Amino acid sequence: MAHTYHQIYLQTVFAVKYRNAVIDKSWKGLLHGIIGNLINECGCKTIIINGVEDHVHCLLGLKPVVSVSELMKTVKAKSSKYINDHKITKERFEWQRGYGVFSYSQSHLHNVYKYIEQQEEHHKKQLFKEEYLQLLKAFEVEYDEAYLFEDLV
Repeated sequence: MAHTYHQIYLQTVFAVKYRNAVIDKSWKGLLHGIIGNLINECGCKTIIINGVEDHVHCLLGLKPVVSVSELMKTVKAKSSKYINDHKITKERFEWQRGYGVFSYSQSHLHNVYKYIEQQEEHHKKQLFKEEYLQLLKAFEVEYDEAYLFEDLV
């Protein structure tokens, strides 16, 4: 084949360190824009980004030459640096170390898009921890409860 053709759709989910509810509505849109630009700068395609006070969901098209781990490392490091450099929060902003990543077919994109779009409504009924566990179970991802979330000690 003379060219590489691809269709790789992922949802990534990552939380603020200790799941602190610090993402304020006044700058949430700015944060989502920054994350979207970082995804695009890595050669991937941002489809939708949304979340609530303590976590973010991204639906994106992954470019095959980009590793998920490098993409997430870049997105999380540069977005938190931006927040801290511009003093958007009173406290130092950090993302939790890990993240979730889940793959989808073209036929599921509309539903995933709607799910991410409606995060505010969704989290009136379900906590992030419950949502995340539900995703892990639905995708049959093995996990160790001890390493799911960083909690304050």
